[in-house]
Amino acid sequence: MTINLLDFNAKQLTNYCKEIGEKPFRAKQLLRWIHQVGTTDFSAMSDLAKVLRQKLSLIATVEAPTVISDHLAADGTRKWLFSVGTGNGIETVFIPEANRGTLCVSSQVGCALACSFCSTGKQGFNRNLSVAEIIGQLWWVNKTLKLDLVNTTANNITQATGENRAISNVVMMGMGEPLANFENVVTALDLMLDDNAYGLSRRRVTVSTSGLVPAMDRLRERCPVALAVSLHAPNDALRDKLVPINKKYPIKELLSACQRYLQVAPRDFVTFEYVMLDGINDSIEHAHELVKLVRDTPCKFNLIPFNTFPGSEYQRSSAKSIQIFRDILMQAGLIVTIRKTRGGDIAAACGQLAGQVQDKTRRSTPQVMEVAR
Repeated sequence: MTINLLDFNAKQLTNYCKEIGEKPFRAKQLLRWIHQVGTTDFSAMSDLAKVLRQKLSLIATVEAPTVISDHLAADGTRKWLFSVGTGNGIETVFIPEANRGTLCVSSQVGCALACSFCSTGKQGFNRNLSVAEIIGQLWWVNKTLKLDLVNTTANNITQATGENRAISNVVMMGMGEPLANFENVVTALDLMLDDNAYGLSRRRVTVSTSGLVPAMDRLRERCPVALAVSLHAPNDALRDKLVPINKKYPIKELLSACQRYLQVAPRDFVTFEYVMLDGINDSIEHAHELVKLVRDTPCKFNLIPFNTFPGSEYQRSSAKSIQIFRDILMQAGLIVTIRKTRGGDIAAACGQLAGQVQDKTRRSTPQVMEVAR
């Protein structure tokens, strides 16, 4: 049985090299070939000894998830559906902007947290993704955009940022709850930050969580990157309905965890994500309640217009309601942005990711995205 080297961070790859009788410095060489060059062919790794290249070709592999479909939206947003075996698929989204390119990465096949406004949450849960399946999304897209010379958006990003990369930011905001797959996600984060792999700064890598408090504390100790918290309600009664994990880790505990995290975070604030649901959480009273709630927590708000999906019970708040809500928060001195909906015409917007999930939880009937043929 061959070993997939995409599963290893630098430390693990160093240990693997020792196990097969090689010097530790070979790990750095392998990292560069695999993640920076995007090579899967060991024979092409020219600065490795010929004997090592032959050895690796027999005992190891570099294997990312395979692409089932590739969709490009009118606004330049691009979405890939990757196969992860046994009828399951995950979705990954690249969002190009004038000064950056953001990749939204999935961490699980489905999601067990069942947030009521999320398409992924309606599908049930199958399993955690492996390290290779998580970092493999970045590996594939990074390689694809480098090779895609006609991708003018990526070229524009490179020119605007002065960086020789199309992907400048990674957000763990795709399918699944990242902190429920802690070890594999953190190992993938190690690779994202490693100068011999992708070399991203901690400020440019964001983990989003629905509020798994113990795992937030573990992330603080193990790999503090930028943190985004799916808040979506100003009180426990409402959040219990929208984000069921709140029943286990209520808002007071969540905010305390945020304050602990900020002691070591690469940014001096937490981003609170707040999906705007018409008549549910978007009133003037909710806005004032939210101001009081976060007064002791350095934060910024990202208001997210709800993106509908088949079977959804909610509607998007009106533009006027969102603006009034935003103004109340801003008048209280909070930093607020309204997320621009991207990729809605290919179901790539926030909350729309569905993929293909063979639901082992049997919570609901999976909503399978139609695969382009």
